[in-house]
Amino acid sequence: MNRNVPLKFTKMHGLGNDFMVIDGISQDVDPQSMDIKAWSNRHCGIGFDQLLLVEAPDQPDVEFRYRIFNADGGEVEHCGNGARCFARFVTDKGLTHSKVIRVAVAKGVIALSLQADGQVTVDMGAPKTDPAAIPFITDQAATSYAVTVAGASEPVQLSVVSMGNPHAVILVDDVNKAPVVKLGAAVQALAAFPEQCNVGFMQILSRNEIRLRVFERGVGETLACGTGACAAVVAGQRLGLLDNAVTVGLLGGTLQIHWQDGGAVIMTGPVTTVYEGQIAWN
Repeated sequence: MNRNVPLKFTKMHGLGNDFMVIDGISQDVDPQSMDIKAWSNRHCGIGFDQLLLVEAPDQPDVEFRYRIFNADGGEVEHCGNGARCFARFVTDKGLTHSKVIRVAVAKGVIALSLQADGQVTVDMGAPKTDPAAIPFITDQAATSYAVTVAGASEPVQLSVVSMGNPHAVILVDDVNKAPVVKLGAAVQALAAFPEQCNVGFMQILSRNEIRLRVFERGVGETLACGTGACAAVVAGQRLGLLDNAVTVGLLGGTLQIHWQDGGAVIMTGPVTTVYEGQIAWN
């Protein structure tokens, strides 16, 4: 890898959840943690929640490998808003002409498709709610769990869902008043989540509409979280509070989520390309 050659990238976002997207097929790229931390800095770098890396496939029946790195440099399993940006990126760059794009992620395969109105639909795969699959350490299997959290006056009731990455979902009366940063960090650090987790705060408006704020691993609160929206809808349905099709209102805008028990979660939402750029490795 020649670090004397500037690295080309695209800045994109999905509902304000923003990304540095890199073509790792036409460029020789191996970003290290220190590179990502520097680039993600919103004062001295590009500024983003996650870095998305497009790579050649390493298994049959997929077109690409999709890797995600949080702003702290750590690699994570999945990112739903990033998946929509990924689809737009590989299409706009002429890397694919497929109507349905099959992509390998850390824990499976997802399918992406561009809609006529410019939105992107993602087949996120089937959720997992078995505690061992999250992973979440407990001696029982339930739709929700009461956990003791540092700084909380009483046990916190939460649901656990994996969308390829771990999520805890907490019901709240008003997301605007929810202690997202304080409680989110405390839940994320629980020993019961050995790989930490993304923490969603869900306010139910009706059986077809919720509001959601998400505190993400390695990032903090973001304007939107695609996998978090999927996890919240799954949790709400399992609690008997939501129907199959749900509009999820996030700080950055809305996503449409559809799930029927036992099937894949389908997410549809917008994508925006902000600018093209290049940056020196040093």
